[in-house]
Amino acid sequence: MQNMDRLKERAKKLVAQMTLEEKTSQLTYRSAAIERLGIPSYNWWNEALHGVARAGVATSFPQAIGMASIFDEELMQKIADVIATEGRAKYNESLKKDDRDIYKGLTFWCPNINIFRDPRWGRGHETYGEDPYLTARLGVAYVKGLQGDGEYLKSAACAKHFAVHSGPEKGRHEFDAVVSKKDLWETYLPAFEACVKEAKVEGVMGAYNRTNGEPCCGSQTLLREILRGKWGFDGYVVSDCGAIADFHNHHRVTSTAEESAAMALSAGCDLNCGSIYLYVQKAVMDGLIKEEEVDEAVEHLIATRMRLGMFDSCEYDNIPYETVECSEHLNLSEEAARKSIVLLKNNGILPLDKAKIKKIAVIGPNANNREVLRANYYGTSSRYITLLEGIQDEVGDDIRVYYSEGSQIIRDVAEGGANPGDRIMEAISAAERSDVVILCVGLDATLEGEEGDANNEYYAGDRPTLLLPKAQRDLIEAVAKLKKPMILCNMTGSATDLRFEDETMDAVLQVWYPGARGGKAVADILFGKCSPSGKLPVTFYRSTEDLPDFLDYSMKERTYRYMTKEALYPFGYGLTYSKTLCESAELSYDITTGTVTIGVKVKNEGLRDAEEVVQVYCKDNESKHEVPNYKLCGFKRVALKAGEEKDEVILIPDTALCIVDEEGIRRLDSRNFNFYVGTNQPDLRSSALTGQKPIEIGFILP
Repeated sequence: MQNMDRLKERAKKLVAQMTLEEKTSQLTYRSAAIERLGIPSYNWWNEALHGVARAGVATSFPQAIGMASIFDEELMQKIADVIATEGRAKYNESLKKDDRDIYKGLTFWCPNINIFRDPRWGRGHETYGEDPYLTARLGVAYVKGLQGDGEYLKSAACAKHFAVHSGPEKGRHEFDAVVSKKDLWETYLPAFEACVKEAKVEGVMGAYNRTNGEPCCGSQTLLREILRGKWGFDGYVVSDCGAIADFHNHHRVTSTAEESAAMALSAGCDLNCGSIYLYVQKAVMDGLIKEEEVDEAVEHLIATRMRLGMFDSCEYDNIPYETVECSEHLNLSEEAARKSIVLLKNNGILPLDKAKIKKIAVIGPNANNREVLRANYYGTSSRYITLLEGIQDEVGDDIRVYYSEGSQIIRDVAEGGANPGDRIMEAISAAERSDVVILCVGLDATLEGEEGDANNEYYAGDRPTLLLPKAQRDLIEAVAKLKKPMILCNMTGSATDLRFEDETMDAVLQVWYPGARGGKAVADILFGKCSPSGKLPVTFYRSTEDLPDFLDYSMKERTYRYMTKEALYPFGYGLTYSKTLCESAELSYDITTGTVTIGVKVKNEGLRDAEEVVQVYCKDNESKHEVPNYKLCGFKRVALKAGEEKDEVILIPDTALCIVDEEGIRRLDSRNFNFYVGTNQPDLRSSALTGQKPIEIGFILP
């Protein structure tokens, strides 16, 4: 990266030449051209949550929650690098055509590193799950991949939504997320801190809500004291879109647009995704804000554009358009989709043996649904492969595939004027004629998503229940009565109440939103071309009754770290087609550096090649401030041939030995610890499901 001090000084000199009107013209996401100073116009708004979004063709990866289930920092960084490459290629082509429209720039407003604290939150599938450590590690990897390690930024990542933001969608413009200091620093802030300090993320986006009374995009506590003060953040801060107008329209903490603009800018919000900063010039004239504060914001914005090489020749200028959706990138997206799928149950039916099957029924509203492949914040694919199409392509003409939609995703009537359940009879007929039934159910981004998003205009927002829609439950129950061999493919972006399905299905796959060609990946898993290897980044609760009130931001009874009830499918859980286990583990401690290292022998005792995720959890045995259960502190994905064993080393961060007290201070509070090393977390339910217990290592700090 170019010398930061030199770039900051260069930006400062350029801003010093601007008039107040010219400065304020840079403060909204549609930054105007200043021709006399050689500054072109620039639209800051672009998205790349799981592929370059909203600007035409791009490689489509699994939705973020699916990528999280891979538990692989290296692969995550590789995916983000591919996305940055395509972003640069599209940007270079846009400049050649003098197209500076929205979604054509290099400032990607991702990743979403909020904590998925409640499975009812509609945007949870944009995140990396419920655990702060996993979210931090994957967030850092994604940021590093997007930004690259060159002289200039390859693209600019943006960590969002800062902070304490995970619903409700309907009330986000006026909601106050009240949170304790302990929960704030233990759960909601660690991923942001890691992305700022370790990954040097270039952008941070404020949230819509208030946190402990302060609107996040105008919070002196969050933006000045923590972000720029304690963490030393030196990039740009952008508001969520329309969030500053909420100050006076919904939060009622200001009375006018000028006051809102002044509040946000003085707190350190540099860029307005919206139009309220059009009032900044008047706010200066009215004495609500100083021109020096405007200078500071514009300097941050110009410095970011300089770090992206927008005022120079840059090493990324020659990335060609041909890289967009090239075969190498498509292969990576299929690999990610395969590795993201989580096998939740298997009584031996999987993998399917084509030699023993003559007829298959593929049933359900997500069997041939392209929308479920896209998720939200998506780009366009030149080809989509649904689950039905993936299965048809895999079996060819050798096996008859019967298909029935069975039901709509949420409506119980497919055709106008028909009686409820008008497709169930067809589904039963298909199932009766088949040797195996594959039920493809779930949701899509029209049902769980962002409030007000154009993609979700009918059913946007949060979920009232963890159950599948009634139309689908009726379908599943009707087909299940046939007692045929049945496999459930659940395509959701969040945890689902699958108690009935767990009891009645022979196998259950959590497919998430797998990307444009996800159907091929599912077929590869179903027919044993590879072993499933995903792990759950969220807890699958048994029902909504196991959850606290949705509006309560306390972590009590939330996520695997704090819950006291038994999960249906626990965080970190996922099966393979082989028998993989951790044979032995030992701990070493470097007293000079304070580093804990776990050495583990991993073995594949089965007959199939597989990949496994070794997980390490830590528990402070003495501190009253420790989480009630334990916390993830290390993980590593390992590829094993049948019969192979490997010795792996996992470095544990020194923060694993620390607790966060009631004042939000992270500190060492004990010398007595337990570490658990295995292929799942050390809870009784995981052990019952897998037949394995993690290795327990006691450790007394010298």
